[in-house]
Amino acid sequence: MAAEGEESGSGEPELEEFVYGEEDFVQQAAGWEPEPEPEPDSALSRFDRALLDSWTDRMERGFFRYRLGPLPTRVLPGPMRLVAQLNVQRSTERRPPQLVHSLRQPFDPCAFNFTRLRRAEVLLRLRGAGAAAPDPLLVAINASPLERGHVLLLPDPARRLPQALTAPALRGALEAAFLSAHPGFRVGFNGLGGRASVNHLHLHGFYLPRPLLVEAAPAQPLCRGLSILRAVPAPAFLWYAAGPAALPALCQDVCRAAEHLLGAGLAYNVFATRGEAPEGGGAGRGLRVLLWARRPSFGSAAGAGLEVALCELAGFLPLPAAPLFQRITEREALGAIREHLLPEPELLRLGGDLARLLQR
Repeated sequence: MAAEGEESGSGEPELEEFVYGEEDFVQQAAGWEPEPEPEPDSALSRFDRALLDSWTDRMERGFFRYRLGPLPTRVLPGPMRLVAQLNVQRSTERRPPQLVHSLRQPFDPCAFNFTRLRRAEVLLRLRGAGAAAPDPLLVAINASPLERGHVLLLPDPARRLPQALTAPALRGALEAAFLSAHPGFRVGFNGLGGRASVNHLHLHGFYLPRPLLVEAAPAQPLCRGLSILRAVPAPAFLWYAAGPAALPALCQDVCRAAEHLLGAGLAYNVFATRGEAPEGGGAGRGLRVLLWARRPSFGSAAGAGLEVALCELAGFLPLPAAPLFQRITEREALGAIREHLLPEPELLRLGGDLARLLQR
């Protein structure tokens, strides 16, 4: 990749500014058909088309580390409906993750960071209209993509912030989720010690055309606004936004909770997906925001096994090798995932702590 300040070469496209207003939000996204299929262009939003058109252009022009075609995918037998997908090239071609040794590791300007992106790797500058809009985000390709449309959501890379979630960054990413009409557009964040691979503030966005159990699993209330999901691959704390108006307060609460986890020596991951309201009753498909507390994982991940970051916790398993893809069972996958999580009594105590924190 080109270094910061390096000329990006002739013929690269100018950065497109995507300005959105309230009329662009998809308050209640459509659900899944009985058999998930790729969405027709007519079912996509203006945001979806802008992102996917630019992403496809960069794929065709060779800006990724590999060409991504249809990936072998299967749903593992079992009640958790884990989605396994074979992606060998991501394992072999991606940049080695940075070494993380602390939950509060400072930004290192000498390590790879997103100020080094080439101009053509940035697809859009996402900016909300109006004085109350969140800070703009850059939408850039993930050069080693998980799925079609896999992008990085970058809050002003020039500020050189470490990988610690902030409420403005989370709000911008969740507004992007509300701009999508695709039921499988997901947003996520890997914290330090939670398998973040670059210590420079960023979130992920990607399209996975498969439903996940975390979208509809029943939730147990802990306090106003906060619930816990237990009958899912990885038990998680849950917030729900019926629409974008709920995001400022929600993002503040998620980040307060994440900071509490860091203070307790725990790492965290965050995942947002369209889904049902926690109270059920057909209240619509707004946005579910999940927070996982986990034991920190430092050092390199184990070889050809299951690396547990936000996707795996949500029930989506990108796998690096065909033998593993063919033989893995739900029991084996859940064992690998839950190895990183808190025992249930400890998780429930933590839920009580968060409920008290957020009621202050």
